[in-house]
Amino acid sequence: MSADAVAAMLERIKADNVKFIRLQFSDLTGHPKNVAIPHIQAEKALTDGIGFDGSSIEGFARIEESDMVLKPDISTYTLLPWRKGDAKVARFICDVYLPNGKPLEGDPRFALKKVVAEAASMGYTFNTGPELEFFLFKMCDGKPTTQYQDVGGYFDLAPTDLAEDVRRDIVLALIEMGFEIEASHHEVAESQHEIDFKYGSALQTADNVVTFKFATKTIALLNGLHASFMAKPVYGINGSGMHTNCSLFKDGKNAFYDPDAPLQLSETALFFIGGVLKHIRAITRVANPTINSYKRLVPGYEAPVYISWSASNRTALCRVPAPRGNSTRVEIRSPDPTCNPYLTFAAVLAAGLDGVKNRITPPPSADRNIFKLNAAERKAAGIDTLPGSLYESNAALMEDELICNALGPHIIENLNTIAEMEWDAFRTMVHPWELDQYLSKY
Repeated sequence: MSADAVAAMLERIKADNVKFIRLQFSDLTGHPKNVAIPHIQAEKALTDGIGFDGSSIEGFARIEESDMVLKPDISTYTLLPWRKGDAKVARFICDVYLPNGKPLEGDPRFALKKVVAEAASMGYTFNTGPELEFFLFKMCDGKPTTQYQDVGGYFDLAPTDLAEDVRRDIVLALIEMGFEIEASHHEVAESQHEIDFKYGSALQTADNVVTFKFATKTIALLNGLHASFMAKPVYGINGSGMHTNCSLFKDGKNAFYDPDAPLQLSETALFFIGGVLKHIRAITRVANPTINSYKRLVPGYEAPVYISWSASNRTALCRVPAPRGNSTRVEIRSPDPTCNPYLTFAAVLAAGLDGVKNRITPPPSADRNIFKLNAAERKAAGIDTLPGSLYESNAALMEDELICNALGPHIIENLNTIAEMEWDAFRTMVHPWELDQYLSKY
């Protein structure tokens, strides 16, 4: 960072009357972490970085190699609008480095940067536009519950949508933080909501996803509610997804658009889809990273289950929405909002680039309601299924050399460890369902 850039940022911090600065980064599971510093340490942070102990951060390092350094990305500077008063609090998103000046291989942001750089070497910019769904639940004695705040449905208004004001407060806070909000509305399930923000470059958008989630949780808590991004918090109703719209741009033009091609989709778009579908079982490990994620990926609740694509069919995993021109995009419908967006975007981009480089042709478009096909019909159409559990998706990731290489051995080793530990804990736990089913019988 140049001396002029540092000086300009210090002037801005002073003009904003910032007294505390949060240096934010993400662990391997996508949870935001931060080190708070007083404003007088801003110059040190912007020049040398701020050291911290990374040994207790999920997926970062062993205790014997725990010294790390946070270096702010000045483009991510923003004030936290819910911290009112004269003394303001600001935030930077940081990259994580080792003391020798090398980037930490386990930093999810670095993993995405590597794949974005590969795309840039091919002349592409990768844009993403995620659509995050979440629930607003009541709190009880300071703890979250799954009690509905409202009983609204899709696009409902007050008085049915009682959380309308809370959603408005979230939107206003995000706008103050620099988001360009496109829409907000009540979702299908009771107390379920969606707020959409403008697409952008993959790194900026991943930063925005992390910011979106912690800002939403904070504003909800200030209103006495709990915002949950769990994939399937309540049995029997729709879960929450993070449909991710993707596009490649080259020389300022959308590389997915070809006005003279069938469906106006370029070969680049089709090959990108082919690569994503080829690697989707491995991608599922990072796009759907929890035991609970697979309670959403079941038939009957609008979530994708079958590995397929279509230009219009919402039962397909990859869908190409109607707009064309610079709005041409591929919507990948399987990710959920518990994912680490850096790793998810990195895996999707690596798969898509594999398709482009190796001209991987996707299977025929699935134009029928896939949920209504029986097993024999799906087999005849060559439609496979997504992994049905974290155990299965983790095994698929370990077998996918391309995605493993894209994320790097540090991240892959730790993802494998996390999955094995979580699956073993789940597998050996006695669950309430088992007691309801068996205790009185045996």
